[in-house]
Amino acid sequence: MADRRTYRDRAASNIAAVRKRRKKLKKMATNLLGGKCYFCGYNRCIKALEFHHLDGSKKKFGISHRGFTRSWEKLKREVLKCILVCANCHREIHASSRQPPLETMERDIQTIG
Repeated sequence: MADRRTYRDRAASNIAAVRKRRKKLKKMATNLLGGKCYFCGYNRCIKALEFHHLDGSKKKFGISHRGFTRSWEKLKREVLKCILVCANCHREIHASSRQPPLETMERDIQTIG
């Protein structure tokens, strides 16, 4: 009888591998956008940095919501539609108390892309 391994047998190693890949992709995506908050320059904890889409109508998927399970090329294309912001500045953007000037956003997108 052939030895059959099941998901349960290797679940822990699969989960660890996925977690490691997601961390690697977040680091790559964060570095692609400069590694610090667009507004305040915060860069101490990568977990506090988030991606904000500049134009929500061009958003194909959320970066943090299943985004880090996609290929690097697909993720990179989506990341280049964003700015990197810390959690506090991101909340201020969504509260409409902070927005980057339009000409600055366009210049930065052309520089990055």
